[in-house]
Amino acid sequence: MTDDTSESKKPALGGLGGIRRRAVSVSTETLVKMGPLFPDGDLPLLIEPAVQGLSLAAWAEANRALLDEKLLHHGGILFRGFGLQEAADLEQVIQAVSGESLEYRERSSPRHAVAGNIYTSTDYPPSYPIFLHNENSYQSQWPRKIFFFCRQPALEQGETPIADVRRVLRHIDPEIRERFARKGWMYIRNFGDGFGLNWPTVFQTDDRSQVEAHCAKSDIQVEWKEEDRLRTRAVRPALARHPKTGEAVWFNHATFFHISTLEPDIREGLLAELDEEDLPANTYYGDGSPIEPEVMEHLREAYRRETVSFPWQKGDLLLLDNMLVAHGRAPYSGPRQILVGMAEPVTRDEARL
Repeated sequence: MTDDTSESKKPALGGLGGIRRRAVSVSTETLVKMGPLFPDGDLPLLIEPAVQGLSLAAWAEANRALLDEKLLHHGGILFRGFGLQEAADLEQVIQAVSGESLEYRERSSPRHAVAGNIYTSTDYPPSYPIFLHNENSYQSQWPRKIFFFCRQPALEQGETPIADVRRVLRHIDPEIRERFARKGWMYIRNFGDGFGLNWPTVFQTDDRSQVEAHCAKSDIQVEWKEEDRLRTRAVRPALARHPKTGEAVWFNHATFFHISTLEPDIREGLLAELDEEDLPANTYYGDGSPIEPEVMEHLREAYRRETVSFPWQKGDLLLLDNMLVAHGRAPYSGPRQILVGMAEPVTRDEARL
């Protein structure tokens, strides 16, 4: 940030060229206001400008260490009132906080690129909610940081509910937690049956050999079926260790992708058309055995107990530590555009308990 104040008070240089200008220190507290958005909880931390015209990207770049400290404690930071307007503004903040943004690969939800590695958050039909999840936790690599930018809030609802998965883990019955820790969870996907994304979209290639190479590298089993259809299986841990704090976190898509978590009309429609083994997505224990209905409801309730949400305001930017906080989407009406970017890849080896 340039020091306009010191420039305006600098004496004329005639005969005084040997005098050195003294640096003026401006504290972080002078430039921004910080405090929890909700009085009864830490998530998210709200940061607002305390002076007009403050560049969020410039301030964030100068305060990276502070932001990471706050993010590790709170799990999420909401930046509000900084005048952000376009995808380019989001990209600048990502570069200031984390460096290069990441490409969205091995896709599970419909979304499209807006500019570079900035995407729509999802193109899923607006009338349906999206259950909470940690981005890409089913992959062998995922972003530690995820950024949501409100370019256009919905007319009604459309919040992005969030939940601290450290706290979610505490609500899970110890016996259930131990079972998942021992068995892991299995994610089965089917492509080409007329439902969900097709495999060229998911893997961003129409070359089977490239799909097979990616899956081999990512510990995903591949089964080609008739008529260019594909089934994949992946067994993943249900818990992870945060690479910065060392904390254990509930970090998986076992609840999100389970058939019972879908809205009733979608679930019933899919089961009327497909056998369970051919569903676009479903989850099991890591040994392939079914997850009991009461266990699935217990897990959903654990998320619900920690869920918080707030109405989006135009220009809001929400930064989440993707390993500490899960996110979802409320249904909405009217136009809505939430853009998303991701950064700081973490590998499964780095997060192994």
